[in-house]
Amino acid sequence: MTDQQRSDPSTSAAFQADRVLTIAAGHMLHDTYTGFLAPLLPVFITNLALSKTQAGLLTIFLQGPSLLQPAIGHLADRFNLRNLVFFGPAIAAVMMSLLGIAPNYAVLVLLLTAAGLNAACFHAVAPAIAGRLSGRRLGQGMSFWMAGAEIARTMSPLVVVTALHFLTIRGLPWLMLFGLCASALLYMRLRDVPFQPATTAQPTPWKQALWDMRRVMLPLAGIITLRAFIVAALTTYLPILITEEGSDLWLAGASLSFVQGGGAVGALMAGGMSDRFGRRSIVLVTLAVASPLLLIFLAVSGWLRLPLLLLLGFATISNNPVMMAMVQEAFPANRAMANGLYLALTFVTSSVMAVAVGMLGDLFGLRLAFTTSAIAPLLAIPLVLLLPGGKQQPSQA
Repeated sequence: MTDQQRSDPSTSAAFQADRVLTIAAGHMLHDTYTGFLAPLLPVFITNLALSKTQAGLLTIFLQGPSLLQPAIGHLADRFNLRNLVFFGPAIAAVMMSLLGIAPNYAVLVLLLTAAGLNAACFHAVAPAIAGRLSGRRLGQGMSFWMAGAEIARTMSPLVVVTALHFLTIRGLPWLMLFGLCASALLYMRLRDVPFQPATTAQPTPWKQALWDMRRVMLPLAGIITLRAFIVAALTTYLPILITEEGSDLWLAGASLSFVQGGGAVGALMAGGMSDRFGRRSIVLVTLAVASPLLLIFLAVSGWLRLPLLLLLGFATISNNPVMMAMVQEAFPANRAMANGLYLALTFVTSSVMAVAVGMLGDLFGLRLAFTTSAIAPLLAIPLVLLLPGGKQQPSQA
């Protein structure tokens, strides 16, 4: 254990499962609401006569504020920003539910920008708090956190489509009640938790902190970029590939659910495994396994692909909580800033690589684009060896 780790009281704390699960549940509710946008885009195109370009830009207004997460995290390392966590699900619920009664495009932009800023604040602050409450089982805590997001991605389309069926688009604001209740629950369960940053480990000034983080963030940025190829292929273009190769629409839709389901299981398990076997080992194994799995997937057809998609989801999504635990563990005095920087890198690379895979598909066909995406994670393996993350001692875990 380093001197910096000794200076952070969270490294000696027990794993507070009930409070970590409460924050993870708040994360699930928050991300369920922010996931409403994609299923609602066809409705907005029809009702407000939007072009596909205008509809696509709405995603930027929601996700763009994520780039502010390092700055918000830096503030969270210095000041008590717990209200951003308490009110996060409520604000997401109100802004995303009001989309149903937005009279024009400008109001949609305003609501989505507010929801995006709220999401940036929530994701910059809450994971660091979950990490402090996880004590030495930081990987397990990040697994609970990420599992909430994966469950939300699975639930969100079902929730909003069901609401449209029974309530119509004008009745969507009724859904905000669940987010308001979630914020009330977060406050009741966590109001006595000391959200203040560790007083014995003063945060490093932001310029020095960024310089210190380069030894971890530079190789991690390379890994995230190369991994983003396979993530973009599976989460964005998989249904298109399957339908182009002659499968029916049901199998194409189910394929994405299998990937997300495997990812949810992986997110829940991988962090705890990294507490036992080491962060770097888990990242290394998942990258090495994902590539041959995708190549096998491309070689087979029909129902044989579904179990492979479960395994692919497990391998490609499971290392998210492990890398979040890695950056928080490496910089305990700037935990929120490091976590925010990691999430901002993830946002940028996922957006850029989604476009890159699409361009490859347009130029050479999606099968070749998927083959390239399968090879990319193997190129990241040498970078993994530059990361920290040795196996923890049994007494620490």
